[in-house]
Amino acid sequence: MGAAIVIEGLQKSFERKLKSPVLAVRGVSLAVEEGEAFGFIGANGAGKSTTIKILMGLIRATAGDARIFDVPVDEPRSRRGLGYVPENPYLYDYLTPLEILLMGLRMHGVKVGDAQAHCLDWLDRLGLAAVAGKAIRSFSKGMTQRVAIAQALCIQPRLLVLDEPLSGLDPIGRRDVVEILSEYKRTGGTLFFTSHVLHDVERLADRFGLIHEGVLRAVRAPAELTGDAETVLVRSFGQVPVAGMREDFSGRWIGEVSRTQLWVHLEALRAAGHVLVEVRPTLSLEVAFMRAVGKE
Repeated sequence: MGAAIVIEGLQKSFERKLKSPVLAVRGVSLAVEEGEAFGFIGANGAGKSTTIKILMGLIRATAGDARIFDVPVDEPRSRRGLGYVPENPYLYDYLTPLEILLMGLRMHGVKVGDAQAHCLDWLDRLGLAAVAGKAIRSFSKGMTQRVAIAQALCIQPRLLVLDEPLSGLDPIGRRDVVEILSEYKRTGGTLFFTSHVLHDVERLADRFGLIHEGVLRAVRAPAELTGDAETVLVRSFGQVPVAGMREDFSGRWIGEVSRTQLWVHLEALRAAGHVLVEVRPTLSLEVAFMRAVGKE
């Protein structure tokens, strides 16, 4: 398989009146292979959305090159068969979800046996079947986000580009969307997405890139990131104190344990009658990001 996205030496500067230009993207180079899920991580203003807008043809790069399936992003045909959801999707609020999805099929020239049934199936999968005929103007941010995701998926894209796809979703909505995106990935789809949440990246991404102040600082696999943590966080529920655990609040305990002592510690919790709530690496996205950019 070839590359779905190739970016080489990408730069973008924004002019400002009476001030020097702002360099939002500084020489970013990366490749995303077909069938890969790639997470793009960085703080607000790091250059994530600017890079995506260049890929989508919404703005032009100042320098460098970007291609989608070997077609320059300056050419509209590069986005044929591409599903895109911006961080804050704007949909015609006088339309219904069903009308939005049917319009998406027509715009992308996608032919299916029964277009309405196809769109209703996707709306049902995103928990929107009951409101398929209601105007979007009455929807919450999370519901609007789900409509945009349903529209991006219903066109049967070979590439999905999602800017913070889980923002605004409630816990159930996040779980459902992650499961749908995981299925899309398993069936060979290519995913390029931004996220602030390491847990989402761990569940979805084969690799991720850390961008800071417009510079791509590292490209790694989630397993490499979590493997940097020498300790793990353990949470439990019980009535008896256990060495190494502190009471978070009544009956709930939390502690950081060396990886080498984890199994011994878990056995101590079991012997004390504790119920295990959570075990996870202590390395957070914030700590990992700070390490990547060379800050304490």
